[in-house]
Parts: sequence; C-alpha cells; structure tokens
Amino acid sequence: MSAERANLDPHPVTALVTGATSGIGRAVAERLAADGMSVVVAGRNAQRGAETVEEITTVGGRARFVAADLEEPAGIDRLAAEVGEIDVLVNNAGQAVMAPTEEMKLSDYDAMFASNVRAPFFLVAASAPAMAAKGSGSVINIGSMAGSLGLATAAAYGATKAALASLPRGGPTQQAMAARRFGRLPVHGR
Repeated sequence: MSAERANLDPHPVTALVTGATSGIGRAVAERLAADGMSVVVAGRNAQRGAETVEEITTVGGRARFVAADLEEPAGIDRLAAEVGEIDVLVNNAGQAVMAPTEEMKLSDYDAMFASNVRAPFFLVAASAPAMAAKGSGSVINIGSMAGSLGLATAAAYGATKAALASLPRGGPTQQAMAARRFGRLPVHGR
C-alpha cells in the first residue's frame, strides 16, 4: 500500500519499531510507512527521532516519535503505555559491545541483556494479548548471525541474540503466535 492510500485509511495498521532513529530500525520504519502503516518511531535520541518522523511524513506517511530508554524497566512500561494497542511490533533496538570474555564489563553485559532481551520480552508481553484477542498481529525480532555462530569477542552479544531468537518458542510469545505471526529476521554484517 502506498503512503497516499495510507492517508485515506482512517484506521491504518500501527507498527511500533524500536531503535528506529538510525540504521536498520530507521529503514524498517520508513518501509513500513511507505507500505501504508502508521509508524511509532521509538528511540533514545529525540533529534534523530524527529528527523525520522519528518522524513516519513514529508513523503506522505504517518509517524510519530516516542522517546524510550529500553535499558530501564520503567522505560519499557512507559513506551508500552504511551503507544497503546499496536498491530506490528518490530524489536530492533539493541546494543552490541564486543570484548573478549575476560574483559567484558558487568555493566556492558547487563546493558546488552536489558536492551536486547528484557525489552523485547516485556514489549511482547504488553502487546501480544491485544493481538491475540484481535486474531491478528505480527512480532518481528531483528536477530544477528552472532546468535547462532561463534564470533570472536562477541560471546555476550551472541548470547543476547540467541536468547532473542528463542523467545518465539515460549512464554508470553504464545499469545503472539496465536495472533498468527512471530518471527526473527537474521541480520548479517554491519
């Protein structure tokens, strides 16, 4: 669906894309908007968020920015509450800290698991029940080859991506699977 058609639809499909202010997340947000979805651009950087929204709306798409720090449980809860019911959740936000195992800082390890695993888990928990009740919805987790291959200096990062890949197989994601779609997109390279 084109952005022009999206403007005619009073109730477009709504997608939340985390980490949507740059890189893969921004490209996903732009594509979903071009396909007619109303996109919630979530990220930590308000300036980049405003730029992403402007780029989408300039070409006729629908978008709004919600600032969110997904390392903090309160940030996850606030984002879910502010966004409300969505049709598509794209878990893209995350961190990658590369270091040999013996040099990995506990703070970096915890931050990666917070943003790469905890945030997607609880965003699914917040959005999947409504998707299941409607009988439709999609959850997309952006993965990495690091989650299935051993990469030098990426043991902790790879563990977060392996955990993310396992989410569709249990827990709160059962509701998302009942809503029809739950997937992981592996991303290779940087």
